[in-house]
Amino acid sequence: MFFHVAQHAPHAIPHAAPYVAPTVNSGSVIAGLIMGGVSSLICLAIVVVCLVSLWKIMVKAGKPGWAAIIPIYNIIVLLEVVGRPIWWLILLFVPIVNIVVAVILALRLAKVFGQSVGFAIGMILLPFIFYPMLGFGDAKYLGPDVA
Repeated sequence: MFFHVAQHAPHAIPHAAPYVAPTVNSGSVIAGLIMGGVSSLICLAIVVVCLVSLWKIMVKAGKPGWAAIIPIYNIIVLLEVVGRPIWWLILLFVPIVNIVVAVILALRLAKVFGQSVGFAIGMILLPFIFYPMLGFGDAKYLGPDVA
Protein backbone atom coordinates (compact mmCIF):
# COMPACT_ATOMS: atom_id res chain seq x y z
CA MET A 1 0.00 0.00 0.00
CA PHE A 2 1.13 3.45 -0.78
CA PHE A 3 -0.85 5.10 1.97
CA HIS A 4 -0.62 4.31 5.60
CA VAL A 5 -3.56 5.32 7.75
CA ALA A 6 -2.39 6.32 11.17
CA GLN A 7 -4.32 4.87 14.01
CA HIS A 8 -4.84 7.24 16.91
CA ALA A 9 -5.68 6.21 20.33
CA PRO A 10 -8.91 7.78 21.63
CA HIS A 11 -7.01 9.76 24.22
CA ALA A 12 -4.77 11.35 21.53
CA ILE A 13 -7.63 13.24 19.77
CA PRO A 14 -7.69 16.84 21.01
CA HIS A 15 -10.98 17.90 22.54
CA ALA A 16 -12.42 21.42 22.27
CA ALA A 17 -12.81 23.39 25.44
CA PRO A 18 -16.39 23.64 26.69
CA TYR A 19 -18.29 26.75 25.48
CA VAL A 20 -18.53 29.50 28.04
CA ALA A 21 -21.11 32.21 27.31
CA PRO A 22 -19.76 35.75 27.55
CA THR A 23 -20.91 37.71 30.53
CA VAL A 24 -22.53 41.10 30.18
CA ASN A 25 -21.80 43.84 32.62
CA SER A 26 -25.19 45.32 33.53
CA GLY A 27 -23.54 48.68 34.21
CA SER A 28 -22.41 48.83 30.58
CA VAL A 29 -25.91 48.06 29.37
CA ILE A 30 -27.41 50.80 31.52
CA ALA A 31 -24.74 53.30 30.41
CA GLY A 32 -25.42 52.41 26.79
CA LEU A 33 -29.15 52.91 27.22
CA ILE A 34 -28.62 56.26 28.91
CA MET A 35 -26.20 57.47 26.21
CA GLY A 36 -28.56 56.28 23.48
CA GLY A 37 -31.46 58.09 25.10
CA VAL A 38 -29.48 61.29 25.59
CA SER A 39 -28.22 61.33 22.01
CA SER A 40 -31.74 60.63 20.73
CA LEU A 41 -33.05 63.61 22.72
CA ILE A 42 -30.27 65.82 21.36
CA CYS A 43 -31.10 64.77 17.78
CA LEU A 44 -34.80 65.40 18.39
CA ALA A 45 -34.03 68.85 19.80
CA ILE A 46 -31.92 69.72 16.73
CA VAL A 47 -34.70 68.58 14.39
CA VAL A 48 -37.29 70.64 16.28
CA VAL A 49 -35.06 73.73 16.23
CA CYS A 50 -34.50 73.37 12.47
CA LEU A 51 -38.23 72.87 11.79
CA VAL A 52 -39.24 75.87 13.90
CA SER A 53 -36.53 77.93 12.17
CA LEU A 54 -37.75 76.89 8.73
CA TRP A 55 -41.30 77.78 9.84
CA LYS A 56 -40.10 81.29 10.78
CA ILE A 57 -38.19 81.61 7.48
CA MET A 58 -41.34 80.69 5.53
CA VAL A 59 -43.40 83.25 7.46
CA LYS A 60 -40.77 85.96 6.81
CA ALA A 61 -40.98 85.12 3.10
CA GLY A 62 -44.77 85.54 3.14
CA LYS A 63 -45.53 81.84 2.90
CA PRO A 64 -47.57 79.76 5.36
CA GLY A 65 -45.41 78.56 8.24
CA TRP A 66 -47.06 75.14 8.34
CA ALA A 67 -45.54 74.48 4.90
CA ALA A 68 -42.25 73.83 6.67
CA ILE A 69 -43.50 70.61 8.24
CA ILE A 70 -45.06 69.00 5.15
CA PRO A 71 -42.54 66.77 3.34
CA ILE A 72 -41.98 67.56 -0.36
CA TYR A 73 -44.34 70.56 -0.14
CA ASN A 74 -41.78 72.39 2.01
CA ILE A 75 -39.24 72.02 -0.80
CA ILE A 76 -41.76 73.31 -3.35
CA VAL A 77 -42.39 76.38 -1.19
CA LEU A 78 -38.66 76.84 -0.63
CA LEU A 79 -38.12 76.76 -4.40
CA GLU A 80 -40.75 79.51 -4.74
CA VAL A 81 -39.06 81.55 -2.00
CA VAL A 82 -35.66 81.41 -3.71
CA GLY A 83 -37.11 81.91 -7.19
CA ARG A 84 -36.26 78.56 -8.73
CA PRO A 85 -38.62 76.49 -10.90
CA ILE A 86 -40.62 73.72 -9.25
CA TRP A 87 -39.16 71.08 -11.57
CA TRP A 88 -35.91 71.42 -9.58
CA LEU A 89 -37.64 69.20 -7.04
CA ILE A 90 -36.91 66.26 -9.36
CA LEU A 91 -33.20 67.13 -9.29
CA LEU A 92 -33.20 66.66 -5.52
CA PHE A 93 -33.89 62.95 -6.08
CA VAL A 94 -30.88 62.45 -8.39
CA PRO A 95 -27.74 61.31 -6.55
CA ILE A 96 -24.80 63.75 -6.65
CA VAL A 97 -26.97 66.32 -8.49
CA ASN A 98 -29.01 66.72 -5.28
CA ILE A 99 -25.92 67.90 -3.41
CA VAL A 100 -25.23 70.58 -6.02
CA VAL A 101 -28.89 71.69 -6.02
CA ALA A 102 -28.96 71.81 -2.19
CA VAL A 103 -25.86 74.02 -2.18
CA ILE A 104 -27.43 76.32 -4.80
CA LEU A 105 -30.64 76.50 -2.74
CA ALA A 106 -28.70 77.41 0.41
CA LEU A 107 -26.78 80.11 -1.50
CA ARG A 108 -30.03 81.51 -2.93
CA LEU A 109 -31.82 81.36 0.43
CA ALA A 110 -29.04 83.35 2.06
CA LYS A 111 -29.09 85.81 -0.85
CA VAL A 112 -32.86 86.44 -0.80
CA PHE A 113 -32.51 87.34 2.87
CA GLY A 114 -29.59 89.68 2.21
CA GLN A 115 -26.92 87.39 3.66
CA SER A 116 -23.43 86.65 2.35
CA VAL A 117 -21.91 83.56 0.77
CA GLY A 118 -20.16 82.91 4.10
CA PHE A 119 -23.54 82.78 5.79
CA ALA A 120 -24.73 80.31 3.14
CA ILE A 121 -21.71 78.10 3.83
CA GLY A 122 -22.66 78.22 7.50
CA MET A 123 -26.19 77.16 6.55
CA ILE A 124 -24.73 74.16 4.73
CA LEU A 125 -22.24 73.09 7.40
CA LEU A 126 -24.06 74.11 10.60
CA PRO A 127 -27.76 74.33 9.75
CA PHE A 128 -28.84 73.98 13.39
CA ILE A 129 -27.05 77.28 14.11
CA PHE A 130 -27.52 79.32 10.92
CA TYR A 131 -31.17 78.50 10.15
CA PRO A 132 -32.25 79.81 13.58
CA MET A 133 -30.09 82.89 12.99
CA LEU A 134 -31.93 83.47 9.70
CA GLY A 135 -35.38 82.66 11.06
CA PHE A 136 -35.19 84.49 14.37
CA GLY A 137 -32.73 87.21 13.37
CA ASP A 138 -33.44 90.58 11.83
CA ALA A 139 -32.85 89.48 8.21
CA LYS A 140 -35.56 90.73 5.87
CA TYR A 141 -36.87 88.84 2.87
CA LEU A 142 -35.87 90.77 -0.27
CA GLY A 143 -37.72 88.61 -2.78
CA PRO A 144 -36.62 86.05 -5.35
CA ASP A 145 -35.57 88.69 -7.87
CA VAL A 146 -32.48 89.73 -5.88
CA ALA A 147 -29.49 89.73 -8.23
